[in-house]
Amino acid sequence: MTSDPIRRARCDWARTPLSMAYHDQEWGVPVHDDRTLFEFLILEGAQAGLSWETILRKRDAYRAAFAGFDPSRVARFAASRVERLLDNPGIVRNRLKVESAVANARAFLDVQEEFGSFDRYVWRFVDGWPKQNAWRALRDIPARTSESDALSGDLRRRGFRFVGSTICYAFMQAVGLVDDHLVTCFRYARASRARRHASL
Repeated sequence: MTSDPIRRARCDWARTPLSMAYHDQEWGVPVHDDRTLFEFLILEGAQAGLSWETILRKRDAYRAAFAGFDPSRVARFAASRVERLLDNPGIVRNRLKVESAVANARAFLDVQEEFGSFDRYVWRFVDGWPKQNAWRALRDIPARTSESDALSGDLRRRGFRFVGSTICYAFMQAVGLVDDHLVTCFRYARASRARRHASL
């Protein structure tokens, strides 16, 4: 396999410099930081109906608009702050999505209080260990699974919005609860070696 980072074998969806950097450095990497988990939860909800590339381009603007994705600060956003966000061209100006981010921040804090951290809560849905699949083509990757169904249902019961099973599965892929790099991808080989090393 070539060592040229541009010519590496990747998952087919990573085709632009922005998506390749995200694919190589973040997608499928296990996340245990609550603020980062909150960031991806909000971004995946914002992505609904849009391309992930669009969200990646707006990511810095989202970080600025949503207080660095600090859930304790976002939870305190007043209606006037929401109205200002709806005038912000750097983010997806969808009222339901913006309002859901504030509602989700409040629900996120409730989960932290109950479980000690959102990290501790969400990793329960994969028994605390990343699930690595072995897909050979993008068409083989499911849009949802029994685990994402369970996560979606539990989040909804806790008052979260924009957390359908498909969104939850994309979230699980993003934060490494599930590793869906194709077997032909250089990241799949790295993850397999790391898992073998961890089991020794």
